[in-house]
Amino acid sequence: MTKRPWHMIGAALLLFSLPQCTTDPAPSVREAPLQGPAHFVQLVEDAANPYSPEKAALGQMLFFDPVLSKDFSLSCSSCHLPERAFTDGKAIAVGVDNREGIRNAPSLVNLAWITEGLFWDGRSPTLEEQAVHPVINPNELGSDWATVLSRLEAHPDYPGYFEKAFGTGIAQQTVVHALAHFQRSLMSSESKYDSVMRGEAAYTDLELHGKHIFFDSSEDLPDGECGHCHTPPLFTDQTYMNNGVQQELAPYHYPDAGRGAVTGVKYDNGRFRVPSLRNITLTAPYMHDGGFATLEEVIEHYNSGGHPGLNVDPKIRKLHFSDEDKRALIAFLGTLTDTSFVRKLSDQKVLLQ
Repeated sequence: MTKRPWHMIGAALLLFSLPQCTTDPAPSVREAPLQGPAHFVQLVEDAANPYSPEKAALGQMLFFDPVLSKDFSLSCSSCHLPERAFTDGKAIAVGVDNREGIRNAPSLVNLAWITEGLFWDGRSPTLEEQAVHPVINPNELGSDWATVLSRLEAHPDYPGYFEKAFGTGIAQQTVVHALAHFQRSLMSSESKYDSVMRGEAAYTDLELHGKHIFFDSSEDLPDGECGHCHTPPLFTDQTYMNNGVQQELAPYHYPDAGRGAVTGVKYDNGRFRVPSLRNITLTAPYMHDGGFATLEEVIEHYNSGGHPGLNVDPKIRKLHFSDEDKRALIAFLGTLTDTSFVRKLSDQKVLLQ
């Protein structure tokens, strides 16, 4: 895993920077509701943690800084690379001391709209709550909050940045709030699909073929059963489902219980959060276990009907795709890639001052 220098903040989305720290009294924290694209659902402001660009900028700094890890070897961005739409290209994420986790690192784009739980199993209801865990998970950053807070307090710049962003000092709450705001700011909405929806572009014949399969919108083509769970504009319906990836070892018993380990309901065993398909061409390998290296493998899984199980979703069935149907579906999925989003994240570098 590549180490990131202490002073370097990785590829940035935000087009602003924190004001320089001075000895003057801190100004009032500037709150500005986060605005999403017009064709997305309007965001609801969190009264307990109102958004401000300064909070998000601070969260950006923390996200790319290895100060949060046990031995300064990793940052949040080590498993969530901007150029991979905030995934890491590994089947299973690897943390400090080369400790392997249990699941694939999910993409972080458009999390501002995710309201039905985070992580593959939905165990964290909010981004603020979610941000607590990677710092202390021994398979991720492997640190502890007392150490992290002590390091930030001793840093020459962070105390001033926290004062500017929050009007208060460094605490676990302000750290996770800043990280949550940065993740909320990661919006992807400028793919070819979006351009077509605005009437600014047109699908190729192959992409249109794939779109019809994806949305079951042609009587002359097989239904893909994709759009029922991967609904626009997020391309997820935020539900949890068993898509037949795992073999059922016994009734309702799977190698990874997924959602069932959180709810304690046996019917939830083997179910996982339906991920967004935005930027899907950048986020291989796929599924909660990273078991499929390519989109071709993913489509063949669904085409075959997957593994049977008592709670496998009924939409998981043999689909009878032709080779042309498979190519078309991959072509349509390619229209969900937002290259401008990735370019902005990959090209811009911000230094701590």
